[in-house]
Amino acid sequence: MSGQVQRAEDFTLGVEEEYQIINPTTRELSSRVQQILPIAQKALGDKVQPEAQLSQIEIGTPVCRTLGDVRAELVRLRREVIAAAAIDGKQIAAAGTHPFSSWEQQQMTPKERYQDLLRDYQQLGRELMIFGCHVHVGISDRNMAIAVMNRARVWLAPLLALSTSSPFWLGTDTGYASYRTEIWSRWPISGPPLIFESQAEYEALVEALIATGSVEEATKIYWDMRLSERYPTVEFRITDVCMTVDEAVTIAGLVRALARTCYSQALADKPFPAVRHELIRAAHWRAARYGLDTELVDIEEMRAVPARDLIDKFLAFVRPALEEYGEWDEISSLVRETMQQGNGATRQREVYKRTGRLEDVVDFIVAQTAKGIA
Repeated sequence: MSGQVQRAEDFTLGVEEEYQIINPTTRELSSRVQQILPIAQKALGDKVQPEAQLSQIEIGTPVCRTLGDVRAELVRLRREVIAAAAIDGKQIAAAGTHPFSSWEQQQMTPKERYQDLLRDYQQLGRELMIFGCHVHVGISDRNMAIAVMNRARVWLAPLLALSTSSPFWLGTDTGYASYRTEIWSRWPISGPPLIFESQAEYEALVEALIATGSVEEATKIYWDMRLSERYPTVEFRITDVCMTVDEAVTIAGLVRALARTCYSQALADKPFPAVRHELIRAAHWRAARYGLDTELVDIEEMRAVPARDLIDKFLAFVRPALEEYGEWDEISSLVRETMQQGNGATRQREVYKRTGRLEDVVDFIVAQTAKGIA
């Protein structure tokens, strides 16, 4: 791969976030996207869309070239969606799960794609009351994109641990930092991707999954990282939606630095750890279970290490890429802030421990979602 040339359009960024629509009186999820969406679209056009449930709304940034662009777009998009919801008397919350609303009270969006999901996946579709953040990194050469995926897969767990924001489910503290990950992992074509020798091998597997009726089409393959079917990007799908803009910018910056680092290593034909799929699944489970609170799995060393040590190792791995593009100071300080104040799951639990009311947790999430957008 040493003959490959990095193209000018590579490493652009796009961020998608899924939000909760909240009734400010009851603090429950509110199935009002059909009322809020037209208001939001007047300001944002197709950058705001419905999601699987009527109590969800999704934004997607335009193509961004800098982290400053990402921040500005997330601020703009959150601000307009919050304003649109307010016109309908509702609020917007960014967290991986709602603390106490029941999936039984939710309605699936009457759109063919989502109705097909409900038909095919039944109870899994009914319980799909989760909210994620997807980061797209532009890599136009698909074989290079596969090479990046092969190398990046061992670093997905630290991203998850930093982003976890879903400790509560149906009114219960699940004991998980990201219970969203556990709900999503039940889906048949989910979890960490395998190693692929080439784009051709990747596409052959996708075609086999479609031919066997395992999925309808390629966009319904839900790995934690995949080739986007709509854009020339690698799509990182592992993280919970982040409560604050700062945290979302952190994840976007780390994801792109990871992609850049892995791209450079692929260009130089550097070997990568071809670790077992089972070990990566175990690392993801541990990140979902504990977040930053205890030990995580160092996949390269095949041992458990303190979360802080693994985050430091991850930062060291991506530091040259961050420094090259002038992003090290911002991203390293934001990561330190998360390590000090706790990720979203930790902060939600602190509110609940202090007040004993999940309604207060919802209020906290709503406030965090709007932090820094005024």
